Amino acid sequence: MAAAQGKTNWFAIWISAAVVVVLVVLGGFVVFLNNQATAPGTAPETAGIVNSETGAISFGEGETTIDTYVDFMCPICGQFEDAYGEALQDAAANDEITLNIHPISILDGASQGTEFSSRAAGSMYCVAAEAPDAALDYFNLLFENQPEEQTAGLTDEELVGLAEQAGAGAAADCITEGTYMQYTQDQVDNTPPDPATGRVGTPTVAIDGERIDNADIGTRFAEILG
Repeated sequence: MAAAQGKTNWFAIWISAAVVVVLVVLGGFVVFLNNQATAPGTAPETAGIVNSETGAISFGEGETTIDTYVDFMCPICGQFEDAYGEALQDAAANDEITLNIHPISILDGASQGTEFSSRAAGSMYCVAAEAPDAALDYFNLLFENQPEEQTAGLTDEELVGLAEQAGAGAAADCITEGTYMQYTQDQVDNTPPDPATGRVGTPTVAIDGERIDNADIGTRFAEILG
């Protein structure tokens, strides 16, 4: 007896096709999210006082170059600025040195989920890009109003208020939109690591491209700044 000819199950075929389409769409969405997570952040254009390739916000035109890498949540960075900030900025103003400030973000985990380090560092780039003449005043205000670790830090509105106090109201939208937050996180990779541990920390200082051990900073600055 010949076997009976089976009917084509179009319902099953359509269901299988729909499942494939859904899986393809989901796969594409996952790839998109992964790309978003790893895509480099928006960089300030290389102009004026910002170098988008190195992350440096530059002051002065001296022959000796001093690079400082700071996190605005870092208490030791606050102590560093108390000890050396004024002398460094005065030397840059007199073109005795070129001072390159690098705001980076390594302490987001110390701000109760508000990502204060990234927001504050990003706001520094906003001011440097939108109101460069106010950048140092804003930088100093961030440390004068530095929050303690393990607090929520300053809100975007408070950061905007400090920017306006420094004369950088033009940076307000950039700050609230978090334009350069990812960029500040990217700059961690450009920070010279501690050769003993391979880890990045703040503050980090380099003189003419050479990373300086923290124990030697005072001696080297005394030689340069007098």
